[in-house]
Amino acid sequence: MNKQKRLEIFTRLRKENPHPTTELKYGNPYQLLVAVTLSAQATDVGVNKATRALFRKVKTPQAMLKLGEPGLKEHIKTIGLYNNKAKNLIAASRILVEQHGGQVPNQREALEALPGVGRKTANVILNTAFGQPTIAVDTHIFRVSNRTGIAPGKNVNEVEHKLLKYIAEEFRQDAHHWLILHGRYTCVARTPRCGSCIIEDLCEYRHKTEI
Repeated sequence: MNKQKRLEIFTRLRKENPHPTTELKYGNPYQLLVAVTLSAQATDVGVNKATRALFRKVKTPQAMLKLGEPGLKEHIKTIGLYNNKAKNLIAASRILVEQHGGQVPNQREALEALPGVGRKTANVILNTAFGQPTIAVDTHIFRVSNRTGIAPGKNVNEVEHKLLKYIAEEFRQDAHHWLILHGRYTCVARTPRCGSCIIEDLCEYRHKTEI
């Protein structure tokens, strides 16, 4: 895919959705960290249902430690892998209190040092909470990048590297959200909705549908 096509793709995505953001509900960077951690192998809808009551009680890592692991599990037991996620969130909260003054750090190294936080989660937090032009390559972004030809790659790190290399600077801040939403609602896994896609004529996928 050439540079002009990519520019036109993101120009159209921006025109359709000028201010994209995550569909996870949160009130501050700490709650975002909790929500993103819970979202691994879970849907945003499922996470939002679980955090609705949780976030009324827990707005800080101090409040999370006060709630404790058993109390946290009660709130998130509808989410997959909740036992391990609860353990990691309590451990991460303790580190935030003891090493970061109860604040979520805005440096990658510090974020990735927290239990349960990998590169993808760190990228989401850096982008969404702190406005850094990072791209967290999840299953949706990986699929869209490969299927359309925007940034084909064999693994998530390769796709992330190519996206940051190929996407024009003016689009990098919001590219993460545009690509996720496009993959979630239009360029879906089994049968992409090419017939209603605003970038269908620019996409290099060979097996387009009429849907």
